Amino acid sequence: MSNRETNTDVILIGAGIMSATLGTLLKELVPEWNIKVFEKLGKPGEESSNEWNNAGTGHAALCELNYTVEKPDGSIDISKAININEQFQVSMQFWSHLVNRKLIQKPEEFIMPLPHMSLVQGEKNVNFLKKRFEALSKNPLFQGMEFSEDTEKLLEWIPLILEGRKMDEPIAATKIDSGTDVNFGALTRILFDHLKTKNVDVLYGHGVNDLKRASDGSWELKIKNIDSGTVERHKAKFVFIGGGGGSLHLLQKSGIPEGKHIGGFPVSGIFMVCNNPKVIEQHHAKVYGKAKVGAPPMSVPHLDTRFINNKKSLLFGPFAGFSPKFLKTGSMFDLITSVKPDNILTMLAAGVKEMSLTKYLIQQVMLSKEQRMDELREFIPNAKSEDWDLVVAGQRVQVIKDTEAGGKGTLQFGTEVVTGANGTIAALLGASPGASTAVHVMLEIISKCFPDRMKEWEPKIKEMIPSYGLSLMENPDLLRKIHQSTAESLGLKKKEPVFKDEKTTETVY
Repeated sequence: MSNRETNTDVILIGAGIMSATLGTLLKELVPEWNIKVFEKLGKPGEESSNEWNNAGTGHAALCELNYTVEKPDGSIDISKAININEQFQVSMQFWSHLVNRKLIQKPEEFIMPLPHMSLVQGEKNVNFLKKRFEALSKNPLFQGMEFSEDTEKLLEWIPLILEGRKMDEPIAATKIDSGTDVNFGALTRILFDHLKTKNVDVLYGHGVNDLKRASDGSWELKIKNIDSGTVERHKAKFVFIGGGGGSLHLLQKSGIPEGKHIGGFPVSGIFMVCNNPKVIEQHHAKVYGKAKVGAPPMSVPHLDTRFINNKKSLLFGPFAGFSPKFLKTGSMFDLITSVKPDNILTMLAAGVKEMSLTKYLIQQVMLSKEQRMDELREFIPNAKSEDWDLVVAGQRVQVIKDTEAGGKGTLQFGTEVVTGANGTIAALLGASPGASTAVHVMLEIISKCFPDRMKEWEPKIKEMIPSYGLSLMENPDLLRKIHQSTAESLGLKKKEPVFKDEKTTETVY
């Protein structure tokens, strides 16, 4: 073990989109602070933030049906959709600010305009979608949304999905052109490149073995250099645990009371990716369906146009899988070692309550490729097996905790922030909408952990995010102004194909 000990202001654990966002915000607010980042892998954005490990959807509740719930009286509750949309607008404003200040040079490397659509079949589902459209379209956040049951219109919107389809039951879709495809892996790498220019020390191949509170209130971390095997001690006044699925173990090691009685359940994802350029060219949208009865929210099927490595791609999924690992690069013992005396009853209660999820995961793991193709054919009737390959996506650890509403051992399908120890430590747990709301979540952490600095920092935050502290829904004029400015800065005005490459049949935008 090395005797060397370093002191710094902030330590960020994990080089994903969350640490990248928090580091960038802090460098804008207090450029003089010293920041260190520790990442056990060899480069940034390799786990949940990687473009192949997530859906790449700019989650703004434009198409995700699980964000709008039908109440017992038949009305549609859109409150969650409003919250998520508002939070995504915060991210868009911050990214726009970085572009305007030339801190991001080429926004098209990480964000592209792409229609977001919801698609349903069956009379009951069509009625639900129509009511959802009526509720959302009255709200300025969702202005521009269209609804159609007309097959000719749907054929125009989604020809790949309509061709060869048996029209033996009602079908309907909503479409909104202000959706986005976001390459969070590319954005993560861009932000870390920027942070290096701001004298942020980013140490790859360094894993955090342990952390504990020092007598002076700071945090002492044991960091292992994976290549050399040496262990160093680093102290920081503030620590952010942004290690994806690995955050739970580190939160438990911190010993803070706010981290007690929390468990995690890992779910892996599998996507099907199209390898036929002619098929890829026939689709240009993110189309979300409705989860099957009994399936968890993260299983909502969707057919996505993606832009990865400057190439248009087409993915379908997700199919759920199970591995006891909390990270793709994690350990087979991750799940069992996360069970502690303080959370064992919570975990057991969840096991009893979530038998349907266990059954669903077993069924998903047992699916053959052809059975997955059958599910794909519910979207693309003419899909051919040889045109599609399987890609294993990232691991997501769904948070399990005791809640007043759900009782003991409630599975949480969202993003959880845990802060404690007088604002000197924070951890991010959970999954979707995750990366899309990163800026909102990191600002929430900043306000909780540095309340005495918020009055000083607020003018700068409002410069970066003009809507900070305001509801865009309640300020439609500001919303229109922000929509216009972010679309301009991020290059999101509707793009028409520039030319068609006859050799590859790919459309270039």
